[in-house]
Amino acid sequence: MAVPKIEIAIVGGGIAGLALAAGLVKKTHISVHIYEAVAQYSDVGAGLALHSNAIRAMALLGPEVRQAYFDKALTMGEEDQEMVTEVILAQGQYTGQLVAELGRAKGRKTVSRADLIEGFRALVPPSYIKFGKRLLAIAEYPKIKLTFEDGTSAFADCLLGADGIHSATRAYLLGPEHPATAPKNHDGWQIYRTMVPTEKARKQINPKWMTTVPILLGPRGHINCIPLNKNTRLSAGVAVRGAKFTPDGHTPPLDPTLYADYSEEAQKIVRMVAKDTSASWTAADHDHAPFYARNNVAIFGDAAHAALPFAGNGAAQALEDAAVLNCLFDHVSRIQEIAPALQAFCRVRRPRSQAVVDIARKFGRVYAFAEDELHENLVGMKAFFAQMAAFTNDFDVKHQNDEALDQFRQLLGGDTTGRV
Repeated sequence: MAVPKIEIAIVGGGIAGLALAAGLVKKTHISVHIYEAVAQYSDVGAGLALHSNAIRAMALLGPEVRQAYFDKALTMGEEDQEMVTEVILAQGQYTGQLVAELGRAKGRKTVSRADLIEGFRALVPPSYIKFGKRLLAIAEYPKIKLTFEDGTSAFADCLLGADGIHSATRAYLLGPEHPATAPKNHDGWQIYRTMVPTEKARKQINPKWMTTVPILLGPRGHINCIPLNKNTRLSAGVAVRGAKFTPDGHTPPLDPTLYADYSEEAQKIVRMVAKDTSASWTAADHDHAPFYARNNVAIFGDAAHAALPFAGNGAAQALEDAAVLNCLFDHVSRIQEIAPALQAFCRVRRPRSQAVVDIARKFGRVYAFAEDELHENLVGMKAFFAQMAAFTNDFDVKHQNDEALDQFRQLLGGDTTGRV
């Protein structure tokens, strides 16, 4: 008699969910379905300049996953050329000083979130993805039952929640009133952002920002640009810490005169952004969850550890999650093995992913000249960024997979239903 396939439901068809599904669909002992809340994908979200740890994670998911990224992205240089994000002081006595080179990788590229999702989606058969399925409720016994807002339901042996920063799966696991369930914005971050056709942007700011990713630092907001859509559009933004929100959640317009003491390069970008801030958004992240899994239910990606965008590693952490889960499910052949696999995932991924959340928060404060006067200590600032960049960018993703497998084998003989 044929052994029945293990049925996995992924709630959320963003970068995390689609990347994992692209790996799982190749496993003959797995049946996977994605349930996405929106009726159809839209072109939303800022751009990504994935670091080398993300590229290694995609390669572990499969060469076709990595290639999907390269096919959709914009090359920032020759394939054998190492490219970096340059962090430059734009205000104060050290204006113009380069203090960090982040995300160093050969052939590094930028990509819009929508384009990357499109590339990953092409790797998953259309029949495996259902749209308009916003999760309403979860029940675990005897199988996991998912109930959606449209009144339909689905059943699975394992539920993996990749349903974003406002994750219903996270609320189910932690409880809706748990202090770590809801997103936080402890430092009051507001991201003023615009999307400009490249040719139009070229007339307003330095053309070198069409092919590089700068971060220009100062106390009233840090400024960055990222080329998107094969260099046909430029995403430019100003991230302001301690923004003043009105009771109805609005913020005042971006005022270029507040940046008169910034470098001229930075001021030009601010003036361009101020003309149209329709792509603006309020940043948020998660306080640390005490666990990512219980029984056969787990969260990953932003649902588990949403981070502020300032360290440029949120999507990379989601891809590392997917690489570990994909590796573990290579070795899960029975339903009883799901829970220990998810516990192994937690043990390996929770410390690192939550450390990145902390790093992103600290990056934001350093960018805003709000961290121990570090902006007045060039040696100290450079050392800080170098240490943090090594932690995120230079990470051995393959070793992490191996460590998760070791944890899984140890857990197979122990309690398989508890929390981690």
